[in-house]
Amino acid sequence: MNNNLFELKQVSYSVAKQDGLEQKILDRISLDIKKSEIVAILGKSGCGKSTLLRIIAGIVNPTKGRTKFYQDNDEKSFGISMVFQTFALFPWMTVLENVELGLEAMNIAANERRTRALKAIDQIGLDGFESAYPRELSGGMKQRVGFARALVVNPEILLLDEPFSALDVLTTQVLKNDFLELWNNKNTSLKAAVIVMHNIEEVVMMADRAIIMGSNPGCILNEIEIDLPRPRKPESADFKKLVDKIYTEMSNATHKVLSAIKKTTDKNKISVKLPRVSPHQLAAVAHSLTLSAFNGAADLSSLAKALHVGTEEIFKIADALSILKLATIKSGAIKLNKDGKAFALGNLEQRKKIFADNLSKHVPLVSYILSILGERPDNKAKKIRFQSHIEDTLSRNDANVTMQTVIGWGRYAELFSYDDNKQIFSLDNPGSIAKVL
Repeated sequence: MNNNLFELKQVSYSVAKQDGLEQKILDRISLDIKKSEIVAILGKSGCGKSTLLRIIAGIVNPTKGRTKFYQDNDEKSFGISMVFQTFALFPWMTVLENVELGLEAMNIAANERRTRALKAIDQIGLDGFESAYPRELSGGMKQRVGFARALVVNPEILLLDEPFSALDVLTTQVLKNDFLELWNNKNTSLKAAVIVMHNIEEVVMMADRAIIMGSNPGCILNEIEIDLPRPRKPESADFKKLVDKIYTEMSNATHKVLSAIKKTTDKNKISVKLPRVSPHQLAAVAHSLTLSAFNGAADLSSLAKALHVGTEEIFKIADALSILKLATIKSGAIKLNKDGKAFALGNLEQRKKIFADNLSKHVPLVSYILSILGERPDNKAKKIRFQSHIEDTLSRNDANVTMQTVIGWGRYAELFSYDDNKQIFSLDNPGSIAKVL
């Protein structure tokens, strides 16, 4: 008997760019979603997690490959519904009207719409707020409306795109627990859920399987079964072991990306996506690693917990330290090297000198910008000169993030100046350039 509810076979997705070339977002994704499971999709920003979710939802059609939904022959079931990261409520409608909206689009009779909407509102814990408008609700309550609106159509598969990311920690905890209670009680039509997440502890707490995605283009790197009995205990050894395992697999994804960079052409090296992290964040984390609690090295999970930093943020910082050759990442752990320790322990001028040296040596886009500026008689060049170059390989959003990072890092290192009004790079503080050339 086939236990699959949904299948993706060799699914790829590309978008057309302004120059007529294609930007591949997803590459040969094969994934089965089984009955009675919660699947978590993990990956760094820009790896195509949300796009994958929209392909499952049928909002986006794959460029290649196929999808198949084994829907039961139940006229009352809508099949698939989605909870978005943003609340996406209509401000002029009450809670009840917002929840009824999907049913109205399905031509459900008014009496049945009201009955089903009230039931969904009750299930998600919003009884008493039926006549309230979105402006009267907290963030957590708005997201509950989103859950009720998704559940009211009786979906077999519920898709959730980072549903807790816009909420505070306490609200997230309550909403997460309420959703798990709803899932465990089996008093809804749900047969499976797919959740895009970035918090590894939440993944281990909620999911039955974790899908780890790589970037540029998005692909599946690994799958990890999470077979802990519910309710799960974060303090247990088995829970912590799985958290560490996922951190390790996520860090291995970074290692694969960095290894691939070494094999690419010079043109593609220039177009490597950079994480949006400030040098001051890097200095703070590097300094924390030198403290006696870590002595220069730490598991990323332990470091994130000690510094109260989110999973996505700690990976961005670790990636940046690795790209700048200030640290190495291996098996879910980060270790400062000689330059990293000197960067962490030096005074401001020393930190800037080490940062500038490593930035110009190990980030090809920066050395490329410096070489172009050095060749020009006026030592100036427009941002679009470099932006258009990296957009040959990166999406526009990734190119924007990379350029913002390069501008911030270059300014901190005093390698070049940038005029945001004119969008022009220059060597207007030429004394600093002599430090690294």
